[in-house]
Amino acid sequence: MNVQGRNDSSGDAEEMRHDEEMDSFQRTLEVIGGKWKGVLLYHLISGTKRFNELRRLCPGITQRMLAMQLRELERDGLVHREVYPQVPQKVEYSLTEWARGLESGLLSIKHWGEGYREVLAQNEPELQPAGGRAGEDSVEAAPRSTNTPG
Repeated sequence: MNVQGRNDSSGDAEEMRHDEEMDSFQRTLEVIGGKWKGVLLYHLISGTKRFNELRRLCPGITQRMLAMQLRELERDGLVHREVYPQVPQKVEYSLTEWARGLESGLLSIKHWGEGYREVLAQNEPELQPAGGRAGEDSVEAAPRSTNTPG
């Protein structure tokens, strides 16, 4: 037993569980991270889209980047690519059932971002991106400015 009255093995198991949780979290961020993957997944929540539809929905993305991001999402099992044998070729993209598990998380991130944008628009000095990082708790803990209705 260690000083706290716990077996060392239970501490090791707890640490391993924590490491596994962090590995899972980090892997998830790697799969959906970057500038475009989350955006593409978000747009596919509403249904199947063709390549040029996704390009219109993401005006800042290049054709090459869109193709690359969709390939990676397909490789990771989040996007299904359906090719129809016709001329001109028709290709549609949709979320896989596995990716549907991300839907509530993506919508939560969108909702959080809307709230964060509103707080920044109020010129809250604690949340201005001036070198520091504003944490999630900062939005709720930020004092309201005196010139906004309460």
